[in-house]
Amino acid sequence: MTNIEKQKLIAEIVSLLQAKIVVDRENAVSPEKRESPPVEMLTIKECASAVKGLSEHTVRQLAVQGKIPFIRTGAGKRGKILISKSALFDYFNNSA
Repeated sequence: MTNIEKQKLIAEIVSLLQAKIVVDRENAVSPEKRESPPVEMLTIKECASAVKGLSEHTVRQLAVQGKIPFIRTGAGKRGKILISKSALFDYFNNSA
């Protein structure tokens, strides 16, 4: 293969890639158009109220032991613990 043939082949590949990029950009869903379901976060107290017979201490222990994912708002150990409502119910539905 000569250098001229190689350059033509490279030019064809580049043009195909550019066309692919244009098509991908046209078909891409913008972040504004993507709809994600709302996530309902509960405090420790709200979790205990949501599940009958569950104490705040138990919810806190489940979170600290890593059995239920949580996020801590605020700085340090004094930050409020928030737990996804779906994660809480998933834990009890799947732990049986």
